[in-house]
Amino acid sequence: MKYVIIGNSAAAVGCIEGIRSIDPEGSVTVISDEPYAVYSRPLISYLLYGKTDLERMKYRPDDFYEKNGVKTILGVRAVKVNRAAKEVILSDGRRVPFERLLFATGSRPFVPPMDGLDRVEKKFTFMKLDDAKALEAALTKESRVLIVGAGLIGLKCAEGIRNRVRSIAVVDLANRILPSILDETGSVMVQKYIESFGIRFILGDSVEHFNPGLARLKSGGEVPFDVLILAVGVRPNTQLAAEIGCKTGRGIVIDSHSATSLPDVYAAGDCCECRDITTNSSRVLAILPNAYLQGETAGINMAGGEKSFDKAIPMNAIGFFGLHIITAGSYDGEAWTEQTEKTYKKLVSKDGLLKGYILIGDVARAGIYTSLIREQTPLDSIDYELIKKKPQLMAFTAERRREMLGGVQS
Repeated sequence: MKYVIIGNSAAAVGCIEGIRSIDPEGSVTVISDEPYAVYSRPLISYLLYGKTDLERMKYRPDDFYEKNGVKTILGVRAVKVNRAAKEVILSDGRRVPFERLLFATGSRPFVPPMDGLDRVEKKFTFMKLDDAKALEAALTKESRVLIVGAGLIGLKCAEGIRNRVRSIAVVDLANRILPSILDETGSVMVQKYIESFGIRFILGDSVEHFNPGLARLKSGGEVPFDVLILAVGVRPNTQLAAEIGCKTGRGIVIDSHSATSLPDVYAAGDCCECRDITTNSSRVLAILPNAYLQGETAGINMAGGEKSFDKAIPMNAIGFFGLHIITAGSYDGEAWTEQTEKTYKKLVSKDGLLKGYILIGDVARAGIYTSLIREQTPLDSIDYELIKKKPQLMAFTAERRREMLGGVQS
């Protein structure tokens, strides 16, 4: 069997390990436009921060590909898939034959049309290792940095470069930070904390046009800058899959087997959309654990095994300047909250199930809340009042505790 994977991140690793758990002999080829072995992209901000290095960013050891019998084609882009001939055509003209194909093509930065953007010399996005390297080379201790976008990417970038520059201003059209993962209370708390490190926020506003070294805002304000970072959002890379007829929405549509609408073609990771069990809707869930599990599921099924992954949920575990945050699921339902000066907890339930949560400051035992959501555990089968205050196994029945502990008596 000839397996080809387009992309080389967590989804690709999951696919390789899934294939090899079933088929130790088939040929596996990984194609990536990046010239690097697989690395952990969420760590690029910590690379700039000085909290990690290239060695510790590796997602798998140096011998991962060799041990798994994987051929890598790195630094070359897949430009087309010939479905009839079952070939991937590369930017250098080579053709790579396949019998089973995985799209793990990830996502790309979304850069909206902005007047005068072409006149900005030092402008960057912040998604890949090369982005971080290019940005690092452009920064000086006197740099005034403007970040457009107060979401996860923009704020992680701000954290990573704070000690390297003179000032950072963050502009966003939304009236609060991190609106995709936090409620208003959480946003206010995290914004106040980040501001204490000298980050300036300009919210509910947007750039009308750029002049060299100056951004003019729609409100009439002006922000001088030397370096511009665009972190408005991302878009799944669906083009190659769409061109051969795969069903696509915002992402490549997959089922619980990570299969696309075409035979022998699979997808995993940030490029695809799947069912979110907390809303029962099809969504792009661009987070590393889902990417790996979707990739592993694809690999096992590509190799003739049988595996489903039908417990995908939106989830983020992140930190800013030492403040830890974990969020998961949906916030549509009945909310229970608890707040102190330094912590915030919100649990959301609906139809007798835990649907989502926000933890800020104190994230201990968040895994119990995540398990309740993934397993869709009826709240009337546990001591939910105890779980609200102190997540612990004693809130579950003895039988359920034994299941969670792998049969060990609790």
